[in-house]
Amino acid sequence: MNNLKILVLITTVLLLSSCNSDEDKVKEISKEGSIETVISVEHLDSIHDILLTTNKVWIKGNEYKSIVHSDTIPFLGTTSQEAENSDGATQNVYLKKDYEVYITVK
Repeated sequence: MNNLKILVLITTVLLLSSCNSDEDKVKEISKEGSIETVISVEHLDSIHDILLTTNKVWIKGNEYKSIVHSDTIPFLGTTSQEAENSDGATQNVYLKKDYEVYITVK
């Protein structure tokens, strides 16, 4: 478990350091020896969302291992927003609220 925490920490640091400018952003992941981490939230139903964390371990161009964690979390509800169609007409629409994802590295 400690190795996984260290790998996620290293990946997070690398991801955060790549966000300084557009030219520093990674366009393609090196698959020779890297860990790819994806965090997402999917809407499940009217009262639940699912938090998914996926870690892919790449070694010599092959996916060695994929580790997926999923947790059920509360649905945040909906919000109203004014939307405009291609004709310029506006109306209120209801959208599902999304979680904001923050990563803290210590």
